[in-house]
Amino acid sequence: MMMEHKANMAMVFVQIVYAGMPLLSKVAISQGTNPFVFVFYRQAFAALALSPFAFFLESSKSSPLSFILLLKIFFISLCGLTLSLNLYYVAIENTTATFAAATTNAIPSITFVLALLFRLETVTLKKSHGVAKVTGSMVGMLGALVFAFVKGPSLINHYNSSTIPNGTVPSTKNSVKGSITMLAANTCWCLWIIMQSKVMKEYPAKLRLVALQCLFSCIQSAVWAVAVNRNPSVWKIEFGLPLLSMAYCVRLILSLISKYEVPLLVY
Repeated sequence: MMMEHKANMAMVFVQIVYAGMPLLSKVAISQGTNPFVFVFYRQAFAALALSPFAFFLESSKSSPLSFILLLKIFFISLCGLTLSLNLYYVAIENTTATFAAATTNAIPSITFVLALLFRLETVTLKKSHGVAKVTGSMVGMLGALVFAFVKGPSLINHYNSSTIPNGTVPSTKNSVKGSITMLAANTCWCLWIIMQSKVMKEYPAKLRLVALQCLFSCIQSAVWAVAVNRNPSVWKIEFGLPLLSMAYCVRLILSLISKYEVPLLVY
């Protein structure tokens, strides 16, 4: 019974893990961790954590890596991991953890629209499943837009402002900037899902594919971080919550393996 529904169980697990990522990341960045350096260390730890699994569990699935295939993996890493994650953490810096978690509901909607544009998905409004797809996409996107643009009464006024950490409550200007940046990050993530589906047909070693992407993203993120901020002090890792947040995000990357139906024994 469990083996029959392992893919569904794995996806539920992924969503549970997702819920904690924006919260821990927001706190770490609010405490002074540079978002671009955060992405670099996260990807570095992920590459190190995935490499043993990729080497030992997929020795029988090894496929030749041509230069063109490596180039494809490099570019999907640039779009789906490096660009998406860096934009994501910039958005978290300017919004709230709740908003970051809520806007991920727009990812299926954006992916569905992009899949239609790339002719990877078909839909007909004459059948119930086609109507369900369109309705679900609209509801998911509208929910994300509500979180982005509808502002309710502030609860902060009921508390002493001196007890609120600096930068925890973003200004209206920063909220708009964060909303747009988060939408761009989610769009990059959706493009990554679509592009990766084609690359996986050429390179079926799924663990190795993820490990290679993390390695490429680590290098790309290092270049990005150095280009944006050349102060050596930002590379210092603070023990405590920042380090815990990076480790948790590595756990998230490991959970992403479940999307490719790798046996749950990996965990």
